[in-house]
Amino acid sequence: MKFTFRVLTTILILSPFWGWSQKIIYPEKDYKELFVYVQMGRVFADNKTFADAVPLSSTDSIGYWYSNYKKISGFRLDTFVKNHFQIRTIAVNNNIEKTQDVVQHIEELWTLLERQPNTQLQPSSLIPLPHEYIVPGGRFQEVYYWDSYFTMLGLQESGKTELIENILDNFAYLIDTYGHIPNGNRSYFLSRSQPPYFSLMVSLLAKQKGENIIVKYLPQLQKEYDYWMDKRSGTSHKVVLRDGSMLNRYWDQKSTPREESFYEDSSLAVGQSNRETLYKNLRSGAESGWDFSTRWFADGENLSTINTTDILPVDLNCLLYNLERTLEKGYSISGNLKKSTAFSQLARRRKRAIEKYFYNTKDGWYYDYILSKKRRSSEKTIAGITPFFFKISHIGKIRKAASIVEKDFLKSGGVVTTLHKSGQQWDAPNGWAPLQWITIEGLNNYKEKELAETIAKRWISLNTKVFENTGKLMEKYNVEDTNLMAGGGEYPSQDGFGWTNGVLLKLIKIYGKQ
Repeated sequence: MKFTFRVLTTILILSPFWGWSQKIIYPEKDYKELFVYVQMGRVFADNKTFADAVPLSSTDSIGYWYSNYKKISGFRLDTFVKNHFQIRTIAVNNNIEKTQDVVQHIEELWTLLERQPNTQLQPSSLIPLPHEYIVPGGRFQEVYYWDSYFTMLGLQESGKTELIENILDNFAYLIDTYGHIPNGNRSYFLSRSQPPYFSLMVSLLAKQKGENIIVKYLPQLQKEYDYWMDKRSGTSHKVVLRDGSMLNRYWDQKSTPREESFYEDSSLAVGQSNRETLYKNLRSGAESGWDFSTRWFADGENLSTINTTDILPVDLNCLLYNLERTLEKGYSISGNLKKSTAFSQLARRRKRAIEKYFYNTKDGWYYDYILSKKRRSSEKTIAGITPFFFKISHIGKIRKAASIVEKDFLKSGGVVTTLHKSGQQWDAPNGWAPLQWITIEGLNNYKEKELAETIAKRWISLNTKVFENTGKLMEKYNVEDTNLMAGGGEYPSQDGFGWTNGVLLKLIKIYGKQ
């Protein structure tokens, strides 16, 4: 019998489950050559599509058939993938009744964005979770770490306390299973985390259910801290400076192209002398959540000079200060005064280091610190407001900071992320929901209520305007020209959208609709 492409396809369709027992797929490792050819051949415009695909048989059998198919005249890679994988579809909001009431829209979106426990799954890159959770929306059909805190702000206003606790329980499960909360619940995210907001999530739930909630999650809070301080992970998040200060940076554990952006990373590396260093810094930039921004670029302009691991970010260290303070409180409540005292001392030391290494006394703003140059960065970003969000900074510093927010960052639709228009999505003219909330609350903490209200009302107005024009809530917004959509980044702007919904609903409850 002469084998042809059609005959082989028919055989596999009739026998889709040969040897199919693997539960979690690691795309690059398990698909091998096929993965590289699909991603570099742009079978899908978005590399994440194939990384998230569900194989219709075992990876071994797919590899076997691929090795036979590719030798046949007329072989088409896109047809092979279509016949051997289930490709996910992007959820849209068409089933939600169109309404002019943005609050009602968000309340209905929670149901659309909620995912049920998925302990029994077809093999894929998705890591099963034991409880319900919320996904951001669009291409992001898994839970994301730092997104979830800002989503919870809205869930809190919607009275969904049980769902908040379920999401926390999922994160506790991930910490217990993998030693940290990954970027998202995909296998290809396991080499990195995201900005450590777990302690803020715990505190948010504690406001609803009492401070014993902190004790409930105390073991996971400790493991989270151990991960970032390199006590369990074996990575290099922690940096000890000349004076003995311990501060932190972002550091992905791998030095290969990101599976979900394989083509983009591989193409950028062409002609680069040290590809592994480039990949490490791209991955670490993704761990920051700011992927990408000139904040991380050595030359302040080009992605090819990304140098994330050379930078101590001010906001990351404020988050870890908050984690230390939460551990201090948790151990105090549980009666372990020795550990509570130890974390109190760690928090005080970090606070001193934040003031020493990140604060610029000349202009009154907080900047990142560049390790190789032994000086503060010159890149002014809205991350500099974070010490005020965590009440780290002295009240005497707020006037200069508020003036910088108003003069440099405040635009017609809210605060811009950086002062550079680079084409990167975490630069001007874009604004993002989490950074609006941090800025607004940072100002409120120091009685700058008028400026905080101005930012809030401009952001609410912009979100509402886009919603009324499109029926959508977006991942990011153009805050400089509110008639234009936000752009930049490796993928089109997404709608849904978890953290936008959460922050907008919270702000509307505080300031009202515009």
